Formats: sequence, C-alpha cells, structure tokens
Amino acid sequence: MLHWVELDHCMQIKYNIRTLKPSATLAINEYSNELIRQGKKVYKLGFGQSPFPVPDEVVNALIEHAHEKDYLPVKGLYVLREAVASYHTRRTMMSVTPEDVLIGPGSKELLFIAQLSFNGDLIVPAPSWVSYSPQAQITQKECFWIDTSSNPKRLLNASLLESFCSMHPDRRFMVILNYPSNPTGATYTSSELKALAEVARKYKLLIISDEIYGELTHNGEHRSLTEFYREGTIVSSGLSKWCGAGGWRLGTFTFPEELRWLSDAMAVVASETFTATSAPIQYAAVKAFEFGPNIELYVNQSRVILQCISQYVYGELTSVGLTMPEPQGGFYLFPDFAQFREKLNKKGITTSSQLCRRILEETGVALLPGVDFGQSPEELSARLSYVDFDGKKALDYIKQHGNVKDINAVAPNMVIACQQLKEWLL
Repeated sequence: MLHWVELDHCMQIKYNIRTLKPSATLAINEYSNELIRQGKKVYKLGFGQSPFPVPDEVVNALIEHAHEKDYLPVKGLYVLREAVASYHTRRTMMSVTPEDVLIGPGSKELLFIAQLSFNGDLIVPAPSWVSYSPQAQITQKECFWIDTSSNPKRLLNASLLESFCSMHPDRRFMVILNYPSNPTGATYTSSELKALAEVARKYKLLIISDEIYGELTHNGEHRSLTEFYREGTIVSSGLSKWCGAGGWRLGTFTFPEELRWLSDAMAVVASETFTATSAPIQYAAVKAFEFGPNIELYVNQSRVILQCISQYVYGELTSVGLTMPEPQGGFYLFPDFAQFREKLNKKGITTSSQLCRRILEETGVALLPGVDFGQSPEELSARLSYVDFDGKKALDYIKQHGNVKDINAVAPNMVIACQQLKEWLL
C-alpha cells in the first residue's frame, strides 16, 4: 500500500497533467488542417515547420540504412556522436568529444528529461517557446517567467537575469535560452552572450542553450553561449529546423565535462523510457552533421530565402502600424497589435486568443496567440511563422537567380497572407 504522502504526491502529478492543454503549435496545425479538409483556404502561419526538403544526400543515407533494426546505445550511435562532436568543435572552435554528446528522439524529449533529471526549478524568458513551461509542470518544477518587454528584442538580457537571481541567491535554477528566438526571431550579439555568461557564472546557473535555429541565423554569424560559459552550458540542437527533418525526430545535447553527471542521469531516464533513437534515422543523421559542401550550400540558400521573406513580411506589417522585433534568424515574427487595441475592442477582441481566432475565421491566416508564449492574455501579440511556401521550389528558384528578386514567385501565400492581415486591420 502506498504511503499517504506518496499517494498525495501521485494525485498531485495526475492533477497537474490533467490541467495541461495539448501543445499549442501542434493544436493549431491540426485545426488548420481540419479547416482545409472542410474546403477553406488557410494560410498556415501558426505551425513552425521548416518548409525545405531534407537534403538529398541525407535522404539517400536513410534509404541505405533502412535495414538497420538493432537497438542502439542509449546515448546514441557512437559514429553519430563523433559527427556531432566534430560539428560543434568546428562551429565553436572548442574541443568537443563524443562522450559529451547525447542523442534523443527530438530535442523536445531531451529538454523534458533534462528537467526531470535536474534538482532545481526553471527560468524562461517571456515570451518563450510553448513547451518549456508545460514540461516544468509535468516534472513538478516551478517555472519562473522573466518579462522581457523592456528589451526591444524581447530577449532575456544580463540585467534582467541579474535582477531575478539576486532575489533568489540560494536556489538552484535551470535557464532555457532559445536563439534565434522562437517566437520573436531575434538573436544575441557576442557582447550580450558574454554579459549573460557573467551572471550565469556568478549564480552557478545551469543553462540549456537551445540553438536549434542557430544555423538559420540570417547573416550566418551565430555564436554559441558555450563559448563564454562552457562549464555550465548544454547546447541543444537537432535536425528539425536547419535540415528540414522535423518528423524524423532526432535531437542532440552537447555537455561540458562538468555536467557529464547530468548526461548520465538523463541516459538512465532514457533507458527506462524511449530506450534509443530510431536506428536508420541515427545513421542518416551522421551525413547531416558531417556538413559537407552540398549541405553547407543548402543551409546558405535556406538562410537567404528566409531572410528575404522575413524582411518582406516585416516591412508589410510594420507599414500599417504593427510593432515587433526585427527578424534576425529562424522563421518567426512576433507582432504586437496594441496600436489597434481600441478598434479591436469594438469588435469584442480583448485577448490574444480572441484575436487569433477571429483572424483565422475572417481571413484564413493562422497565427498563435501571445498567451501561449507566456504573455498576459490581454497583450494583443501573436507569433507568425513565415513558412507557408514551397521550400523545394524556393531552393530551385535561388539556384537559378542567386537571390530572391520576386517574393511572389517564391512565396505567393506569404504575399496574400500579408495583404489579408493588412486589409483586416485597416
């Protein structure tokens, strides 16, 4: 028989899980698909999935290894861990070994078991990706949101982090930083990362640097926090964004030697849950992380396309009074509709959830409300994913023209979606 305290704890976990909603990003994708099945035109700017095809040589590697059926080591295929270590060594100019790498079925799962394995609570900026906080709830962690509205880029900076930590000097915290940011598209400079590192070192913070969009920094100059705070930073990455392979579900964590104990603890959890990541996917991922010249070209061309589309959408929406951080990477914008609050209130729209539902129903443009990213319900913000275009056609176009000379030729749905939003607002 369970002890009463244990029983009460189990009931609390069950209650916490029952109060959760499905992931907002997945929910909007499913709702958009349902509307499309009903014959309605939907511009899918809610779900952040890469529009680009998986590079041919990575697909061919998957085909070549489709016969692989054995369980692989819990921490991942060694040759893949070697490739990931080499990749990070080249990118950061810091030595990374295969023993520093953990492979999982998507970075989302690794983020979850990291929280489960860490004896401390969570700090995330507001706004942040939709799953960080629910994962904390599932794992019985307290999640502290730090409001970043004082920062024009809507990113956590050193002064905000210092202010929070100084009020909790004796508590253990994990901080998740995602940049380029989902949902704002902004990223950090080297000096900003150095300043954050100083605060993190002072308070002995454990930081997960979620750099899943790092390769999609539009100017190609992404810097990793691990370069400035090696001993306390785990770098999270994977195949979903820069390699277009979201559905393949492969994520990577790269640890410093000082945090190898956490890697070991996470591997224990993995051994009792997902056991190992799909064997064929791991073998194919080796080719991706080797980052040969064809993949380098693929990523460079993807950056050019995303930058051109982002600047077009940013320019169109700011021209009518929407405000947002200027996009620097990834494929997101985070427009604020506050300028239209009075007009929207007259339509009965007072929350971001109401705003996004009405926009979807009346224009066909699917966005995600700011409340899902940690903002107050009354803040009229939304996340826009500028990915409703054919990635293969866009890559073919840029191979022929070298640049995006005509947005309508590359991303006609984005042009129409912007026009729909502007007409609805005006």
